[in-house]
Amino acid sequence: MPRIGAAGWLRVALRGTALVGLLAIGMALKLTLRLAERPLFGLRRPVTPWITQGVSCAALAVLGLRCRMRGRPMRARGAWVANHASWLDIFALNARGRIYFVSKAEVASWPGIGWLARATGTVFIARDKREARAQADLFEARLKAGHRLVFFPEGTSTDGRRVLPFKSTLFAAFFGAGLREILWVQPVTVIYTAPEGEAAAFYGWWGDMGFGPHALKLLASARPGRVELVFHPPLKVADFPDRKALALACEEAVRSAAPKL
Repeated sequence: MPRIGAAGWLRVALRGTALVGLLAIGMALKLTLRLAERPLFGLRRPVTPWITQGVSCAALAVLGLRCRMRGRPMRARGAWVANHASWLDIFALNARGRIYFVSKAEVASWPGIGWLARATGTVFIARDKREARAQADLFEARLKAGHRLVFFPEGTSTDGRRVLPFKSTLFAAFFGAGLREILWVQPVTVIYTAPEGEAAAFYGWWGDMGFGPHALKLLASARPGRVELVFHPPLKVADFPDRKALALACEEAVRSAAPKL
């Protein structure tokens, strides 16, 4: 449990209440509109992603986290791939695009977070080779519906000060028949700058760190921090011979803008 003074607990109460209220209102509005959006548009979601984007921008403001951007999010069909440093990545990336995350299946059963993930259209995948074909079909359906997917190829989060080798497994979905020639993948580097006086890894959430203590630390912070998203030039899937070559190219791009230790 982080050490928090009286002023810090007041910030926790005010920010925590604002954040919970913001998420509750956003999800209620999103689910209500989805009742009409689903039968009219099916997999396509022309309205509700705007709500997710707006809520994410507001959540960053509540948390005292300024968001900057370098480069431009691509307009082409495909996916973003980024390094993974914190649960805050979800807000930061959603604030800059109408996107859908790819997550491990276990997240769907997590209290609170799993419900939010399902409500925002997250694509859940199982680490089971027997389901590889079904998952590839799901990816294809979502991509052909115009969804821009986002996933973290490192496979886990870090302290935000390094980039782990990218796993190539999920990249295989982009090489399916009918997809390879039309899809692009855009590498994105997520960079956190800690509040003045705090450790460089202040925003990092990794290993066996508990969500509660980490969230309390952020809510109690008296000084603002910053998250910067660096959007690298998109890579055309058809220009690469296989998933491993594409994964390596994405890793090199993300690593090129990451903090140098």
